Amino acid sequence: MNHLVLLPILIPFFGAVIALFLMRAPRWQGMWTLGVLGTAVTSISYLLWVVQQTGEPVVFYGGGWIAPFGIAIVGDLLGSLLALMSQVVLLLGTVYALGAKDKNVRYPGFYPLFLMLTTGLTGSFLTGDLFNLFVFIELLVISGTVLTAISDDKFGTEAAYKYFYISLLAATFLLLVNGTMYVSYGTLNLADLAERIAQNPEAPLLTTSIALLMATFMIKSAVFPFHFWQPDFHTAAPTAVSAMLSSVVVKLGIYGFLRMTTLLFVEQAALIQTLLIVLGVIGIFFGGLSAIGTHNVKRMLAYSTLAQIGFILVGIGWGTSLSIAAALIFTVNHSLVKAAMLMLAGFVASRALVKSAAFAVVTGLGKQLPLAGVLFFVGALALAGIPPTNGFISKMLLFNSGVEAAQIAILSLMALGSLATLIYTMRAFQRIWWEPQVDTAVTLKPVGDRLIAPALLIGLVIILGIWAEPLIELTDATTLWLAQPDLYITAVLGGG
Repeated sequence: MNHLVLLPILIPFFGAVIALFLMRAPRWQGMWTLGVLGTAVTSISYLLWVVQQTGEPVVFYGGGWIAPFGIAIVGDLLGSLLALMSQVVLLLGTVYALGAKDKNVRYPGFYPLFLMLTTGLTGSFLTGDLFNLFVFIELLVISGTVLTAISDDKFGTEAAYKYFYISLLAATFLLLVNGTMYVSYGTLNLADLAERIAQNPEAPLLTTSIALLMATFMIKSAVFPFHFWQPDFHTAAPTAVSAMLSSVVVKLGIYGFLRMTTLLFVEQAALIQTLLIVLGVIGIFFGGLSAIGTHNVKRMLAYSTLAQIGFILVGIGWGTSLSIAAALIFTVNHSLVKAAMLMLAGFVASRALVKSAAFAVVTGLGKQLPLAGVLFFVGALALAGIPPTNGFISKMLLFNSGVEAAQIAILSLMALGSLATLIYTMRAFQRIWWEPQVDTAVTLKPVGDRLIAPALLIGLVIILGIWAEPLIELTDATTLWLAQPDLYITAVLGGG
């Protein structure tokens, strides 16, 4: 049974290797990738079900060496939930790529790299070791960089350089954390670290380690002031790639903040949480105002991610059971709607004669794309937190947790941030689907990207808005698990 936790990592990894042998048949390569990710989603779903039913994580020890001496892969509720969220979105990202007209999706390395990106992200959520977190993140970064560099957009290479160098900075910080932690505590296993840090919270390099780890995860989630690379990146990256990085890859930082405050640095959590609240509020306003003033739909959605991540950070920062559960629900729901919105922006751009998501190009084009308009409108409601979408559930629970914590001032600021979300999403909808075309002589391309993937994602947005109980129960169980770090430590260090 312990080997079960390896499957969500190994399936896409070996799937990528086999996909290389199909490089002369890109269509078959794409279908193979779809099948591989479908199998991976099944395996992670089963893992999450087992963990939820038994109430215990599934732990695998590499080489049979019990932690902390061996490498531990840990499938607990938090890691399994976020891995499932990511793989579902990545699966639908593959569906979008199969229906895209971009040249880059037919590049022989596109699907193998897409599967390697899946491997890196899944491994990051399931590893129980700080150094292997570094390894999986590097696999994720290399895959994402190359996928961006092969973009059809002329600025794709520039965007890839920006993504690579800012990620290199994060990797340097994380590698330094590995060094400072090992020097201070003699271990890199997360459970063993948590136990030793609790026993000796005065180690000389502990504050340095916390600061470096904070910076690492801030870069990964594009948190202010480390957000500057994201708008340019998402404007130039292929739609199937930008939709993944802005929806699920940025959640790696959220995962890191949760591990920091509920496992590694419990005694120091209050200071970290205060900083997260401040950064979250700044992100909500900076992201929202920047989204209102931008000139490109994809760029608008990139700034929107900065704002929406801000809401999640505030939930983690409040640190109550309800606020952390709300942050987890927000994390899952945002991943679905943001992937859908970026795909819809890519769909509209693919029908323009000059492929671009700039408002100067797409204004008025939506009049001939009514189905995409309906989907975009529902997605806009979800981002703004309006029923009957999953975004409403996210905002309602988060605001309820703020009332419970008596954070009225911050709630007022968040309400203004939500209003900004409604303004920029409805402004984009109005410009694309209601305003007249700038050049009435311009016609649409006869074919473009397909709407299957965003339609399925918007379907999930509505389903989780109407029937939210399963997700709420799962996040409540996850929050209860996070509130008891001793259980994680015992499960990993107890030898299975």
